[in-house]
Amino acid sequence: MESLFQEQIEHLEEKHFLVLYWVAQAEDRHVPYNITNCFDDLKLADITRTKQNAVAAVETLSALRFLDVRGKGNRKNLFITPHGARALQYLVTHARFTPRPSIFLEGNKR
Repeated sequence: MESLFQEQIEHLEEKHFLVLYWVAQAEDRHVPYNITNCFDDLKLADITRTKQNAVAAVETLSALRFLDVRGKGNRKNLFITPHGARALQYLVTHARFTPRPSIFLEGNKR
């Protein structure tokens, strides 16, 4: 199982990293972070231009059980799972990607 987990992490892209990073930050600040916030942040980071790509990134992370998605419609809140936290920790410690600020979270500093 460890080799499968490692391979999953190695195939994550910057958009996946950023979503995990922002969701973890939101949880740390006790601020709800949803798919609309995710899309806005990815768009402003010039990662995607369509909401479908943001949703696809979230669905991928959910299928890998790195994220838990709860709620209805576009207001589905995102929560990092223990596996997602472990994946994020690996990506941060191995400097695979550079963190970028979330415009949404910058406006909700606590």
